[in-house]
Amino acid sequence: MNFTRILEKKPIEASVPCRVDLGGTLDISTFYLAMAHLKPASFNIALNMRTFVTLSPWTKGRIRISSRGFEAMEFDRDRVRFDHPMGLMFAVARFFNAHGVHIQINSTSPPKSALGGSSCAAAAIIAAFYEALGQQIIPEKVVWLAHYIESSVAGVPCGIQDQAAAAFGGVNLWEWQMGERGPKFKKVPVFEEISDLNELNDHLLVAYCGIPHVSKDINKQWVDSFIRGETTGIFEKIVGITKEFYSAVKTKNFGLAGELMVKETKLRLEMTPGVLDNTGKKLFERAVALNCGARFTGAGGGGCLWAIGEKDKISDLAHAWHQLLSPVEDAKILDTAIDKNGMLI
Repeated sequence: MNFTRILEKKPIEASVPCRVDLGGTLDISTFYLAMAHLKPASFNIALNMRTFVTLSPWTKGRIRISSRGFEAMEFDRDRVRFDHPMGLMFAVARFFNAHGVHIQINSTSPPKSALGGSSCAAAAIIAAFYEALGQQIIPEKVVWLAHYIESSVAGVPCGIQDQAAAAFGGVNLWEWQMGERGPKFKKVPVFEEISDLNELNDHLLVAYCGIPHVSKDINKQWVDSFIRGETTGIFEKIVGITKEFYSAVKTKNFGLAGELMVKETKLRLEMTPGVLDNTGKKLFERAVALNCGARFTGAGGGGCLWAIGEKDKISDLAHAWHQLLSPVEDAKILDTAIDKNGMLI
């Protein structure tokens, strides 16, 4: 479908938040189906470092995608390739049989920071296409469509928590289930009142380690070891810790939440030591020493770490992390906060 005339009338804009998380990987069907009796769930927090997408008119028969931090790419509608850094975005355009469109992506989070940026961008593009077509935007539909398109081109099993945080925003526990007609998720809000979200902000810290992550390698290690039956017990523990973490945050016991986060991170390190790079290890160790929890975001291997703890401890940790990050190129504590909103058009 040629979108040129539609977009000449009015370019379409959409934006979604990114996220930090605990209990990731459990949103991959390999895990939540095999452990269905435990009712696996993931915890995440949407952050106001939003990904903005604009659909604007372009040459008939052509699809162009440009994104901060990546080389712009353009293909003929019949010769689109998915095997490059923006292949997912082209796959979304192909789902809508789109051409005559320029997709511009501007993420306010660092590129490849393990905050779910590519999955978020896909969700935003889907929402923008539905808006351009004058169709109703249903968050659940956007989540599943973004997930299945990513799974179809990624070459590795993919989760769904990034898309869920992008579509709905807020602070939530996501329960992964098999429904009567297929997989489904249940959204369990942790906090919805603005006062509670503002209070939680004082107990959080997010830092970028300066080194982009490559999630496929670590995710594949987790999936392969689970399939071989080597890490079943560890992932069963992670299911329990994630639910305890949700309860600790819900009751505002941030000290306990930090202890549980440390437990989860250590279990991940036991399976995949490379989940933390050298800078990440230093940040994690300093957090533990200051009685805070710290964890990589996403599948780790570079990117970001986030921390939780009592307000005074987080304040001390912010100073300590700043000192550790100062010598590292591009590394920094991110100026971010909880985003209660999901998709915005």
